[in-house]
Amino acid sequence: MIYWDLFFGFLRVGCFAFGGAYGAIPLIREVALSYGWLDDEAISYMIAVSESTPGPIMINLATYVGSSQAGLWGAVLATLAVVLPSFLIILLAMAVLKTLFQNSRIQAVVRGLKPCVVGIILATGVSMTVSSCLGQEGSPDLRACLTTAVLAAVMIGFRRLRGSRLSPILLILLSAVLGLAAYGGGIP
Repeated sequence: MIYWDLFFGFLRVGCFAFGGAYGAIPLIREVALSYGWLDDEAISYMIAVSESTPGPIMINLATYVGSSQAGLWGAVLATLAVVLPSFLIILLAMAVLKTLFQNSRIQAVVRGLKPCVVGIILATGVSMTVSSCLGQEGSPDLRACLTTAVLAAVMIGFRRLRGSRLSPILLILLSAVLGLAAYGGGIP
């Protein structure tokens, strides 16, 4: 019986909680209180803990409540129930979008949006690079400028030598190593 209650309680949360984590809290609270799984104080604590850990609040709370009420299988069932509606909606949307993207007008709109997205990403990258190289007081941060120059040289050199782009994962790892070397693990 507890498995049934966990599944349908959190399925209801997954189906009707809109507006992100804070919009879902009243429904989560109502479900948890109506089944007697948590009291108001425990809900407040769980919201605080869920906000300080990675992952969406609904999933964290569903996993915790399921685990506390019915062990591992309760946690799995409650978590599955809370994500099932979103998963099904995404599958449905993808099926609709797949046929929609075959339309030549939609393809034209997407082709028109691609340069805009590239421009936004480029502008953000340039802005962040300039602000990190200028430092907080407006004077140049030589370590940041040197790190940026080394990363650019590695990317360009890799492309010229290999004829392909450097993997983003390798670039992130290299950035981390250079950042640790330049700043010694401290915050700049």
